[in-house]
Amino acid sequence: MDDQNKNLILATALSFLVILVWFILFPPEEPPIDPAPDAIETVEGELQAPAVTAPAADGTAAADAAAPADATARVAIDTPRLEGSISLQGGRIDALKLKDYREENRPDSEIVTLLSPVGGTGAYYALYGWSPAGDLDHEAVPGANTVWSVEGNAKLTADTPVTLVWDNGAGLIFRREMSVDADYMFTVRQTVENTTGETVRMAPYGLIARQGEPDTIGFFILHEGVVRQTDGTLDEIDYSDMTDLDADPVWGANAETAEVAQNGWIGFTDKYWMTTLIPAPNTPFTSVTRYVGGSDSYQLWSRLPTLSVGPGETAASEQMLFAGAKEWDTIRDYQDRLGIINFIDSIDWGWFFFLTKPIFAVLHWLNGIIGNMGWSIIGLTLFIKALLFPLAYKSYVSMAKMKELQPQMEKIKEKAGDDRQKLQQEMMALYKKEKVNPASGCLPILLQIPIFFSLYKVIFVTIELRHAPWFGPFQDLSAPDPTSIMNLFGLLPWAAPEPGSITALIFIGILPLLLGISMWVQQKLNPAPTDPTQQMIFAWMPWVFMFMLGGFASGLIIYWIANNTITFTQQYIIMRTHGHRPDVFGNIRSGFKRKKAEADAKSKAKAKK
Repeated sequence: MDDQNKNLILATALSFLVILVWFILFPPEEPPIDPAPDAIETVEGELQAPAVTAPAADGTAAADAAAPADATARVAIDTPRLEGSISLQGGRIDALKLKDYREENRPDSEIVTLLSPVGGTGAYYALYGWSPAGDLDHEAVPGANTVWSVEGNAKLTADTPVTLVWDNGAGLIFRREMSVDADYMFTVRQTVENTTGETVRMAPYGLIARQGEPDTIGFFILHEGVVRQTDGTLDEIDYSDMTDLDADPVWGANAETAEVAQNGWIGFTDKYWMTTLIPAPNTPFTSVTRYVGGSDSYQLWSRLPTLSVGPGETAASEQMLFAGAKEWDTIRDYQDRLGIINFIDSIDWGWFFFLTKPIFAVLHWLNGIIGNMGWSIIGLTLFIKALLFPLAYKSYVSMAKMKELQPQMEKIKEKAGDDRQKLQQEMMALYKKEKVNPASGCLPILLQIPIFFSLYKVIFVTIELRHAPWFGPFQDLSAPDPTSIMNLFGLLPWAAPEPGSITALIFIGILPLLLGISMWVQQKLNPAPTDPTQQMIFAWMPWVFMFMLGGFASGLIIYWIANNTITFTQQYIIMRTHGHRPDVFGNIRSGFKRKKAEADAKSKAKAKK
């Protein structure tokens, strides 16, 4: 076996091994504050409302014991991209849907629900309030079940903020002004007016609570759970890690705190959606991750420094809340415009972030020009191949030279006989004399592995690929090929197998089939190796890859087919320019003849027996 074939076999085996392992992994000193979590008492998972004095219509305290406002009353949210409502009980943002996205890739599918009210399955909401400090008790500040009144606008839109008001009846008047932009960013401004004769102390906070662990995809390459930025450090915490946290002496239950000096944020991230607490930049705060086992509640807190409010004074605090889709453009705009540090890293770019970020940036740019993600992936493939062309050119030139040296290498083998050491010395001398690097042929193949995985990551995690159409039956490039050999790719009147099923992996679609054919044709640029083991590996490799990658995202298969086609074209042209004329059809014919000869030989051997 010559060194060229050895290196090619090694590169092929490494590529196959890495992808196979990947495939198997599928089936990263002030008075102590009594924290607000203790104010949220639970009775069988339901929040227990504290006794409050109802405010009058003008927002001032009622002189008599009037009946409280309707606890089920809500303030509607209606923006170009969001719809939902705010519960006046607690002032929670707890009903939110995303107008631009549907649960399934069908026009009649329900739009995506992000936040859900308390009392239903999987409650998920954002709440703001104040933690009492010093002699102040919880009854003096609004809690999770405080019933607020609306002051002014009765609907939250991108142009009209909403103000909630509550008077504690003891001299403290609380207001909560909520606004939202045309995308997914809420701004919550809390104020407290002190009409008492004493100084009071309290700390503003924001809370995101999630009842029960949500359904997660559970893939190794995707993080779903808590994502937290603490100044310059990004942390990813799984739901299982939250339940294993130690009890905190201040916050109780399973909790972990992180002190943020200037810039940070904390939120729950799903595959495509995210809800994040964002204090104003350059604001110190305590970031808290907390799990309450009794109510199976996963909680995230951002508690700001304690404020002292003197008699006749008004104190204010402001935080932001991102609740929406993890769109690259939108999140990058918030990062740049609002100064939210590393907010773009809320998208899970993975270990190969130095590749996934630029790959997605180029893909997004191409899609802006072309307007179709399928053709943009092909354009990205052309871009990557052009970028790597100098390395590929050197590799293909080296391979062409190796073909030219084949007669000399055969003579060296005959001369060396069984002396392996002499053979290696003679070969190395020949390579040095002719300035040929036999390992250079492996470099393009090996370099494709991290690029392939990075592109898979991009297609898998970015919402821009979700339900992205190409043409015809390919209406979701983040999903497997919907066609199937079973119904002759849609020609026969029955449905294709359900994606992800064993049947779908066997009766593959047209894209995996084209992938296998493109790999097979690319092999035929060179004659089949004479060694039977090599022949077997080369013969089976395209078809193994075809079935193994059949369940991958169709966008990734498009990239691989385009990559094989461009590689074939580049290698063919370069080999022709260096005097070697690849006989593709001749190699195909010789392969069939060799197989026929082997079959005839086996038949004769059986006949003799």
